[in-house]
Amino acid sequence: VSVTIEAYDKLRRARRYPSESFTQVILRATWPEDTITAAELLSRLDRTPAPFADEDLDAIERAKREQPRPWDKWTGR
Repeated sequence: VSVTIEAYDKLRRARRYPSESFTQVILRATWPEDTITAAELLSRLDRTPAPFADEDLDAIERAKREQPRPWDKWTGR
């Protein structure tokens, strides 16, 4: 398996202790299972007439601006 220097550095920083293997770090990581692809989202939107009103879109944009960055499981930030 090959990884970029950036990926290697993230794995190295994610170790809990110096002798923890990269395999252990990777196995500790979790990813949400309930995600959909962009193609699936677009397909759903195509089947829904006018899914969002302008005020809904404004509220979404406002929430995006106000929401803190998600926690990065690799960097711990």
